[in-house]
Amino acid sequence: MFARNFWYVAAWDWEVRRQELMSRKICGEPIVFWRKEDGSPAALEDRCCHRHMPLSHGKLKGSDVECLYHGLVYDGSGACIRVPSQKAIPPQARVRAYPVIERYHWIWIWMGDPALADPALITDFHWMDDPAWRAKGERLDLKGNYLLIVENLLDLTHLQFVHPTTLGTSAIAGAPIKAERGETSVRVTRWMENHPAPPFFQRAGGFRPDEAVDRWQIIDFSPPAFVRLDVGAARTGTGARDGNRSQGISMRNLNAITPETETTTHYFWAQAHNFALEDPSVTELIFRQVHTAFLEDLAVIEAQQNTISAYGEALPEPLDFNQDAGGIQARRIVDAIIAEERGGPARRRA
Repeated sequence: MFARNFWYVAAWDWEVRRQELMSRKICGEPIVFWRKEDGSPAALEDRCCHRHMPLSHGKLKGSDVECLYHGLVYDGSGACIRVPSQKAIPPQARVRAYPVIERYHWIWIWMGDPALADPALITDFHWMDDPAWRAKGERLDLKGNYLLIVENLLDLTHLQFVHPTTLGTSAIAGAPIKAERGETSVRVTRWMENHPAPPFFQRAGGFRPDEAVDRWQIIDFSPPAFVRLDVGAARTGTGARDGNRSQGISMRNLNAITPETETTTHYFWAQAHNFALEDPSVTELIFRQVHTAFLEDLAVIEAQQNTISAYGEALPEPLDFNQDAGGIQARRIVDAIIAEERGGPARRRA
């Protein structure tokens, strides 16, 4: 089950190209994407109303889509506007159209009631195209439930063990965390002060291996599955915790997590930085380091999902620790939203 009345990221802007049809499953629904003649994105359910042939197998006719099988043509509203075998077109000859918007280099899609699709509700990812920042990202195929990666990002204790050559140090697991919940948000904060910088930060920020830094991780979750991380490090004792980050580096790790099915996920992410903006090689270095770490995460989550799927209904309840506070609260928020949309009680974990 998925929350429907939300904007999800469906694609990078470069994935939806002119004169091409692209098929992607979002929240279990096959959808065809394309660009109209004016360049704006459009999306319909990926089937013809006649014999259910995927429209993504067809071709574009200007701003419209022609079905490969019998030549029915659909406009961007989902209405069939041509049936080659007859002149009269039944009013029920149509398919579902989805509201779509292009913003922050992503194509966003509204999966619920189109009357509620307010563009102002799109989650803020301005770092993606803010001239004061540089960013690079990608889409990864995650073989696991989308909330597993939400939990992964809200509990960075794993960095010490899963990413020892890039993001991890021995200071992480023992550092205290603070988890705060709003009505529809979660923030998890962790500071690691007066410890050596991890290898990634040494490369990106020029810290020496023996140099002590104060490192921060401030993680914000918003539903249904957006996680934005404010991360960085500054030389110890230079005031980073009080807001002076001038003696260090700051980055934003930006995550838009879109369910494909209950056990597969489209993982859109980017890393943004506000230093060395004149040097594209720094952006590439940062992207490659995080990419390497995220592939390690995906391997862990795939193994988790394999275990969960193997147990099925017999899966024991997981044992929670203090470090899980952020992930537990995020799941409760999502459960409550889904329950409200479906008109039933929320499923709660202890």
